[in-house]
Amino acid sequence: MRALDLAIIAVFLVGTPLLGIAIGGKQTSSTDYFVGSRRIPWWAVTFSVVATETSTLTVISVPTVAYLGNITYLQLAIGYLIGRTLVAFVLLPKYYSGDMVSAYAFLGKRFGNGLQGTASVTFLITRLLADGVRLFATAIPVKVMLEAFGVSASYWMIVAVIALFAVIYTYLGGIRAVVWVDVIQMGIYILGALFAVIILAGKLPDGWFGSAVDAGKFQLFDFSSDLITSQYAFITAVVGGALFAMASHGADQLMVQRLLACRNVRESQKAVIASGFVVFLQFGLFLVVGAMLWSFYRGVAPADMGMAASDELFPTFIVNELPSGLAGLLVAGILAAAMSTISSSLNSLSTSTVSDLYQRFTKRRRMPDSSVLRHAKLWTLIWAGVFVIFGSLFTSTDQPVVEVGLSIASYTYGALLGAFFLGMLVKRARQSDAIVAFGTTIVVNAVFILGVEFTVDGETKTLAFPWYVPLGVVVTLLVGGLLSLRHRTDDPRSGPPAEPEAEAKAA
Repeated sequence: MRALDLAIIAVFLVGTPLLGIAIGGKQTSSTDYFVGSRRIPWWAVTFSVVATETSTLTVISVPTVAYLGNITYLQLAIGYLIGRTLVAFVLLPKYYSGDMVSAYAFLGKRFGNGLQGTASVTFLITRLLADGVRLFATAIPVKVMLEAFGVSASYWMIVAVIALFAVIYTYLGGIRAVVWVDVIQMGIYILGALFAVIILAGKLPDGWFGSAVDAGKFQLFDFSSDLITSQYAFITAVVGGALFAMASHGADQLMVQRLLACRNVRESQKAVIASGFVVFLQFGLFLVVGAMLWSFYRGVAPADMGMAASDELFPTFIVNELPSGLAGLLVAGILAAAMSTISSSLNSLSTSTVSDLYQRFTKRRRMPDSSVLRHAKLWTLIWAGVFVIFGSLFTSTDQPVVEVGLSIASYTYGALLGAFFLGMLVKRARQSDAIVAFGTTIVVNAVFILGVEFTVDGETKTLAFPWYVPLGVVVTLLVGGLLSLRHRTDDPRSGPPAEPEAEAKAA
């Protein structure tokens, strides 16, 4: 790694917070901090959504998926597009009609404070674990880069530095700074990936594409009959991907907060649907990088090349094969993807903590707006510190970290999405029914994920991760629906919005 590359990375790290502060401007209200006063254009929200969900997992781990297998991972993106379309027309109108800043405010209005708090706490824990994996993924290429330059740094030190730079502009600029910096950061890592493809193409031998096709690297569809344990069987990937997208973009505060920053529900719908197409193209780009790396390294196993983890493939190529300057740009792109996700998480975590937990459970729902803003910024700092701890928990993994990240999120996404469906579809369901169903779903998912195995062709396998969310949705609806049969009438909260006074008494 050359000094020029380190200079580029240093400029990026210092320049990003300054840019975010300049764009975000002064935050004058909590609504400004949480949803940018709903004045952010839909196309910027589209790129912010993509940048947020991309993280480092896509940049360094999706190429590994193609290197070790093929591009059937792209089938998930088909499901993602279907799921986002359903979010646009089923869930977003409900959020906008209630003038909400939190996804879980809908559950609060439908069921009560208890379920809103339960969903919010679940979101906080899931976000910490999933983004802990993302932070660890970011530390991989940075560590490789520093070692190439003769500098030894532990993972937790790298994680702490990344979190520090991300928290600066998140704290000062709010969601507006986060979104606009996301747009710029996405441009950096996409540009870097395109340059990597061009450089790789010049290093590959003639006929590499035909060899990769013959080896099955460009196989897109997998119509395997093993729908239970095969992660990328067509039905599994599309159905699981669709419900995962509904949960991640319709029931997860991380994404919903961005969508609520649009001017109106129509622009929000355009943003979420457009993001599905952009993600499909982005996945395709990084999977092609993986197939090209397979040709470059002649399919040699990462371990046989002295790599400690398979996800070191792309970072190793960046450090050792790219020309001076371009390697720095690629590493800056990886850092950009990480900071985009972390800054988004910090903003959404503080929003959910204040609006879903602090205000409701301290009975201070009408606290001065200046106080709400102050608490939001304080919790941004607190969660940044917690992130460093969680990010340091992940020090190694034998599978691509993108799969680990998706698996963690899927533990609870089924319960979250199922609770939304229960509230909309089962009018008799009360808060107690929903909370019991929610808890039962998480236990059932954990049992299936950790303790249930299937024998397929003589091999012992576990349930494919795309089924985690569908399983959770079914369990939540089944348990909540059965419990609701105890009640002879519909829940009063399931009807038209109550008058403010009546709603306060019901709470």
